[in-house]
Amino acid sequence: MITASDFYKSIFGTKTYKITLDAGCTCPNRDGTLGTGGCLFCGAQGSGEFAADKGLSVSQQVEEAKKLVISKMGRGADPSVNKYIAYFQNFTNTYGDLDVLAAKWQEALSCEGVVGLALGTRPDCLTDECLSVLTGFVRDGVFVQLELGFQTVCQKTADFFHRGYKNEIYFDAVRRIHKACPDIHVVTHVMFGLPCGDSLESSEQMMDSVRAVVSAGSDGIKIMNLYVLKGTEFEKLYLAGQFRVLEYEEYLGLVKAALELLPAGMVVHRLSGDPPRASVVAPSWSTDKKRIVNDLKKFLYN
Repeated sequence: MITASDFYKSIFGTKTYKITLDAGCTCPNRDGTLGTGGCLFCGAQGSGEFAADKGLSVSQQVEEAKKLVISKMGRGADPSVNKYIAYFQNFTNTYGDLDVLAAKWQEALSCEGVVGLALGTRPDCLTDECLSVLTGFVRDGVFVQLELGFQTVCQKTADFFHRGYKNEIYFDAVRRIHKACPDIHVVTHVMFGLPCGDSLESSEQMMDSVRAVVSAGSDGIKIMNLYVLKGTEFEKLYLAGQFRVLEYEEYLGLVKAALELLPAGMVVHRLSGDPPRASVVAPSWSTDKKRIVNDLKKFLYN
C-alpha cells in the first residue's frame, strides 16, 4: 500500500502537507442546476469544515492554514522547510467562472512553500477548457491533483442520495483527464455504509465500488465511512430509523477487504472520514480519528 504521505515525499523529497482552502464555490446540486439540497449526506458547509475562512483572500487563507499546520507540529518546528499542497476542498472547485477560479489557483501557487494544487470536484464539472488550464499548470511544473466525488458504483444508491450523475460520467471523466494530461493525479472518493432505501449497501456492493475505481484507472483512492451530520437529509432519515450506520469493527473489516483489491501502484489517500465532532449525529466512533488510524494499522498488519 502506498500512503499519500509517502507518495508526496517521493515527488517533493520531504514531508508535504495539504492545507484546506475555500474558493467560495457552490455545486450544481445546490444552485438549482441539478437540485437545491445537495447530496443527502452533505452538510451546509460541504466537505470543507476545516477550511480557512472564505472571507479571507486565498493568500491570507494559505498563511492561516500554514499556522495551523505548524501549531500541530509542535515546538521546534521549522516552517521554512515545509512544503504545502493547496487543497480547494469545499463544494465543487471546477464549477464556476473559469477565469476567476484559475486566478485563485494561481494565487495559492504563488504563496511561499506551496508546491501543488488539489481540487475537490464532481466528474460532471470538468470541461475541456478547465482541463486545458490544469494541463498548463502541469506543463509549468506544478503538481495537480483532481479529487472526484464518486462514492458508489451502485446506481440505485447514487440516485437515492441524489448524486446527480450516472456512473458513465465518472468513467468518462477519468478517461478524459488522463487523455488531456496523464500527469494529473486522479483521486476517487468512495464511501462505505451508504443506505439505499431501508438497508445499507451489501459488503459486495461496496467492494464493487472499489473495483470500479480500479478499473476506471484512478491513480488514488479515498475510502471513508458514512457519518450522519446535523442538518442533513440523512439526519432526518436516520433519526426516523430508516437506516443504520456501520459498526466500528464492521468498518475495519471492510477497509481491509478493500485494500486487498487495490493494485500495488494505487495511492491510498484516506482510510476514514474526519468529521467535526460537534456536527456528528452518528456513528460516535467516527470522530476519534487517532483511534481509527491506530486500530487500522493494528488490524491491517497484525
